[in-house]
Amino acid sequence: MKHTNTHKLVTSAILLALSFVLSFVKIIDFPWGGSVTLFSMLPICLVSLKFGIGWGLGAAFAYSLLQFFQGLGEAMSWGLTVEAWIGMILFDYLIAFTVLGFAGILRRGGRGGYVAGTAIVIGLRYLSSVLSGAIVWKSVGEVAFGWSFENTWLYSAVYNALYMLPELAITVTVLLILTALPQLKRLIAPDQ
Repeated sequence: MKHTNTHKLVTSAILLALSFVLSFVKIIDFPWGGSVTLFSMLPICLVSLKFGIGWGLGAAFAYSLLQFFQGLGEAMSWGLTVEAWIGMILFDYLIAFTVLGFAGILRRGGRGGYVAGTAIVIGLRYLSSVLSGAIVWKSVGEVAFGWSFENTWLYSAVYNALYMLPELAITVTVLLILTALPQLKRLIAPDQ
């Protein structure tokens, strides 16, 4: 069934709001950023799965802005340089959350495509966080706190995996449950 743009906009807004609310439900909150939430990325991925990448990217970009403004107060207390601010805004927010809009890239592949697309975008978000940790936060840690790590890339990869892997597992598990329920299959299935 084709939906009007108004229907897509309202549905996207509701799912965006749901993602934002779920992002406050933190199962584990890590001290230097990152948390395991109650599948907060899934509703944004559902926009892309249902309506396509264009709608998904729009919702995901809006979500990235909401996440940025949610974290702005704490970030302002860190005394970051202009370069660190730019890197943080790009890698920790704009890129990290906007990539979720690509979840619908394999949406025509049915349930397997939904899961693969969602796993891919969460992997892309992870890569963005690893880049941020190794490039932006390495320099901030060295200057502000005197930290020094032998292998910054390994540290960033491990640190970010500690919250992104559980987040991936929770998100994919809930997606599998939703797509197994006959009542919800039609709601998630892509528009033709």
